[in-house]
Amino acid sequence: MLTTQSFFDLSLFPHASLFAKTKPVWEALNTLTAYMDKHNYPKLTSPLLPDSTPLPVSIILHHGNILSTVGYSIEYGDTTKGGLSVKMGDIELTGASVIMAGAILVGKKIDIGEGVFIEGGALIKSPAIIGDCTEVRQGAYLRGYCLTGKSCVIGHTTEVKHSIFLNDAKAGHFAYLGDSILGQNANLGAGTKFANLKFLGGNISIRTEKGLVDTGRRKFGAILGDQAQTGCNSVTNPGTIIGKGGILMPNTTAPSGYHPPQSIIR
Repeated sequence: MLTTQSFFDLSLFPHASLFAKTKPVWEALNTLTAYMDKHNYPKLTSPLLPDSTPLPVSIILHHGNILSTVGYSIEYGDTTKGGLSVKMGDIELTGASVIMAGAILVGKKIDIGEGVFIEGGALIKSPAIIGDCTEVRQGAYLRGYCLTGKSCVIGHTTEVKHSIFLNDAKAGHFAYLGDSILGQNANLGAGTKFANLKFLGGNISIRTEKGLVDTGRRKFGAILGDQAQTGCNSVTNPGTIIGKGGILMPNTTAPSGYHPPQSIIR
């Protein structure tokens, strides 16, 4: 019931090895730090990309090269659908990513995939792995140990820390995710907050029909299965797990514990 395979289709996820299909779904949070520490990060070294300082000009990343945007034309289509296009004349730089002036990258362990668009004002702390065709919007704050699959959105003033986005997961506006996992095509309404620490301390347990299950984690936000959604200004208590296709209605606080697939939490 609480195993990974009950929540996610990992067949197309680039980091499927993070998950053990038959273990509790939150186990990936326990292995995330070691997994990301061992990752082979590219060397992003250039005067155009200063460490811990706002970028003075927009840049292009292409096959390990860091390029000025001077002389290139950029079409800002739908990033998540491969709509970001960089050309020099009629020649397209296939797979090029763009980081806008004003964005801040902190540390050397940052891996940015192909077709990624990072807007000005975003702050990304190492380590971070940002999958292909992902959009990191203005004011987003990635606090470290953030990993996304392909075609994800980390939105305006959204804060993410020690969390995993599967392919096509989106937290578009004013969200907070700590120690959490979003399944494939999961979507957070504006203002969704995942609380991840109990007031009274101690490990977080998951309430199920068979009783409490100790996760062994002191910090644990929420896990949303594939296609699960939250409405605007919703909140989850620490240790909330929502099955595939579940819905947390707007302006609603989800109680801690397991909510089966297709649940509607009002």
